[in-house]
Amino acid sequence: MEHERTGEYKASDRSTVGTAITFLLIGLGVGALTALLFAPKSGKQMRRALRRKYEDTVDAVSERAEEWVDRGSEMANTAREKVTAAKEKVASFRSGTK
Repeated sequence: MEHERTGEYKASDRSTVGTAITFLLIGLGVGALTALLFAPKSGKQMRRALRRKYEDTVDAVSERAEEWVDRGSEMANTAREKVTAAKEKVASFRSGTK
């Protein structure tokens, strides 16, 4: 028996965030390794440059995390408002007033 699928596939937003973070970390590792192998700098200069890049990356990730937290809070507040409105409708329906 053959089954036919209809409709469009929609990817989850959660998987794209996790994938983006994974690729970010992989890219940081590859970039740091490449810099170590090909940069014509002394050890002290290299450590200083890597420390700066690390700090810049931490700052950038922190900013993105704050944006994600803010977006999540907004989504939670919207969901809370919708649930409250639905509860009120159900309560008014049960009491007989529409």
